[in-house]
Amino acid sequence: IVKAVEEGRIIYGNIRKFVMYLLSSNLGEIFTLFFALLLGMPLPVVALQILWINLVTDGLPALALSVDPGDPNIMKKPPRDPKENIITGKHIVFMLLVGLTMMAGTLFSFKMYFGKGIDYARTMAFNVLVVFQMFNVLNCRSGKESVFKTGIFRNRYLIGAIIFSVAMQFVLVYSPLARLLHATAINLKDWVFVFLISASVLVVGELVKGFIIRK
Repeated sequence: IVKAVEEGRIIYGNIRKFVMYLLSSNLGEIFTLFFALLLGMPLPVVALQILWINLVTDGLPALALSVDPGDPNIMKKPPRDPKENIITGKHIVFMLLVGLTMMAGTLFSFKMYFGKGIDYARTMAFNVLVVFQMFNVLNCRSGKESVFKTGIFRNRYLIGAIIFSVAMQFVLVYSPLARLLHATAINLKDWVFVFLISASVLVVGELVKGFIIRK
């Protein structure tokens, strides 16, 4: 019975992680397009790029969260309220702030590189949005604990999924498919920029957990 309860808690927690990841990441995409239109900017990402993002980031990384190992102390925690929603108000705050961070970083990248041409700027925004979601999946491994406390490498399937997704993005940018998706090759310096600005969502996630959710 104890093992069954433990497994049930792990499954419930992984469903919550899965939902939080998909909703927060998709909010980032929605906010990006909404605010770009609101500000009168050209679209920072086009329809095919959005489709690619959903295929690459909503696939393997999201599925890998469903097999995330449980918290070692999960049985020491009190039972949850059976009336509690799977997504609470604090989780909604987390998702909104993460989505807004993604939007701000993507639009900033697009604006910053617009002088190099619309395709180059869209490629930067496209890459930033993808890598944002790879950092965000680490955020969503726990709704309360720091990503560094949960152990980044405990879920080898997730690490493999992240590596595969980023590798697919590299392949796309430097293959003939790039032209179809209105993307172009970028240099190493710009890739460093992509990863640095995308890592900001991890910082925001840590701050939200530390100052809002835990309290």
